[in-house]
Formats: sequence, structure tokens, C-alpha cells
Amino acid sequence: MKMQSRTVSKSPVIKIKTPLQIRFSEVDSLRIVWHGHYIRYFEDGREDFAKKYDLGYMQVYRHGFSTPIVKANCDYKRMLSYEDSAWIETSFVNSEAAKIIFKYEIFRQSDEALVASGETVQVFLNDIKELVLNQPDFYIAWKKKWGLI
Repeated sequence: MKMQSRTVSKSPVIKIKTPLQIRFSEVDSLRIVWHGHYIRYFEDGREDFAKKYDLGYMQVYRHGFSTPIVKANCDYKRMLSYEDSAWIETSFVNSEAAKIIFKYEIFRQSDEALVASGETVQVFLNDIKELVLNQPDFYIAWKKKWGLI
């Protein structure tokens, strides 16, 4: 029996490129970025995406929903060091499920090497913190606006 994927591959792919500058406070005693900061970099990319594409936390909240992260992963490929410049590419993954999924790739600017990649998954909770199983109307309208459905 063949399983069906819940991810829909439709054009256009919507993504954003966010610059990163590695600060002293982000490195450990080995002078490399502490692993936990990569998840924060994902958040930076997600917030930049939200500004460009009108899908920020407060916009969602005004519709009566919150979108907590229920899954985050990061695959570390190479290291970043103090004063490195980098960028993060944040891509929206279109899905039929009532979820917001993003994929991330972080690249070091000096050699354009892939440093890390990852994904986050957010779900919708209504105003009384119950899990919403269907895509909210405002989210469907947002997808239509950007040509995703």
C-alpha cells in the first residue's frame, strides 16, 4: 500500500534570505557558535519571513490563534566562528495539514558553505489553547494571497 504525502508541492516557493553576523556573545570557549544559537537563527529567519509575507505571531494572534513550535531539528554540517558573516534561507513548506512548516539553510558568506539545515513545525491553538485540526480561514486566505492554493 502506497502512503500519501501530506506535503503539497505547488509553485511558487516562498522564501527569504536573512543576513547573520556572528557576535562574541554567541560563541563558546572554543570560539565557535554554541549549538543552541542555531535554533535562534531559525527564529530570526522566521520573523524576517513573517514581516515580508504578513504571517507574524501578532497577525495570527489577532485572528484568535497561537502557533507554538512542536518540532524543531537542526543538522550541523560545519561551524561558524566569531565575526563570521552568514545568511539563513527560510522557506515555507506548503502542507494540507493545519501546520506551519519552515525549512532552513544557513550558509557561511566567505565560502558559501552550508553550515546547518533544519526544520520547524508549528500548530494552531485556538484562544482556549485547544489544538485546531483544520486550517483556519485566515491561513487559507493567506495561502491564496501568495498563490499556494
